[in-house]
Amino acid sequence: MITEVVKPSEIHKVDPVFGQLSFDNHEQIVFCNDKDTGLKAIIGIHNTVLGPALGGTRMWAYNNEWEALNDVLRLSRGMTFKSAVTGLDLGGGKAVIIGDAKTQKTPELMRKFAEYVHSLSGKYITAEDVGMETADMDLVREVTPYVTGISESKGGSGNPSPITAYGVFMGMKAAAKFKFGSDNLEGKTVLVQGIGHVGESLVDHLTREGAQVMIADINQARLEQVRDAYGATIFGGEDLYSAPVDIYAPCALGAIINDDTINKIQAKVIAGAANNQLADEKKHGQMLLDRGIAYAPDFLINAGGIINVYAEIAGYGKDEIMRRTENIYNTTLEIFGHAASNKITTHQAALQVAQGRIDARKLEQKK
Repeated sequence: MITEVVKPSEIHKVDPVFGQLSFDNHEQIVFCNDKDTGLKAIIGIHNTVLGPALGGTRMWAYNNEWEALNDVLRLSRGMTFKSAVTGLDLGGGKAVIIGDAKTQKTPELMRKFAEYVHSLSGKYITAEDVGMETADMDLVREVTPYVTGISESKGGSGNPSPITAYGVFMGMKAAAKFKFGSDNLEGKTVLVQGIGHVGESLVDHLTREGAQVMIADINQARLEQVRDAYGATIFGGEDLYSAPVDIYAPCALGAIINDDTINKIQAKVIAGAANNQLADEKKHGQMLLDRGIAYAPDFLINAGGIINVYAEIAGYGKDEIMRRTENIYNTTLEIFGHAASNKITTHQAALQVAQGRIDARKLEQKK
């Protein structure tokens, strides 16, 4: 038996950034490293045609740096389309800090990260995301003005989670209107996967409307807390994707609609807060359409948070924040209509609307 030996010089090496599948003509990727504080972070700036790239900072114990890079690339791209489809004059950016937020986050680390944000001179504006709190944004603000979501006492818009949840709720109601003929969620069975700040607020809205809410999370204590507060039912089955529910609301991490889960899903509507829910946008978006599942694009219905923090830049108040967030209902219905008329997926429809706005601005800038 003859075994072919591949010389090291002949091994194909994928470019660290440009060769990644998640790379989508990003404008800039910044790698941040500081030995003294232990900071290892990546800032992804996807597109700044409509305005500065605004997007939160996520702190997560990634398995490796490739995983962190892939996450920041996907998230920053999503922010571009989130702002564009929502009508905000913002570009798309995101940052990830590699580490355990519970044990490795320190004031020194946050201030050092803020220095890197400041070095970009406003091209990237940060905010709160997974693993971050409003207090962390207050620390960043001590170093740089390029941060949103700071405490209301310091002139900021505060925690964006309740507004994000309200937008998801509005998008869910629109998806229900499209699928069931009514946006009334009373009596509908809704499974909320992930009950962090946004998930809990969504449970609150659903409970008030009379929906039958089931909850799932990796934190048992948190499950029991939310169950006791809202009367929700803790999901007790072995496979939540196979749960016989009307609506599935993923509110944890992304890529949960994938080859392993998509054919198990029994829900007729998917509408949740998690970013990048489709592991493969084209393939899994089409599979959902073929199965008759109404999918509310995540980057559209979870835009309440960025609407909230954008208020600090645009200078509008709470009433306008709520009006813009409530309008997610109308935009979602428009996207469903556009998708149905053109026989494309809702994800494709939302991307088309967003890209159309970006292209129009490009033309304006060339004149």
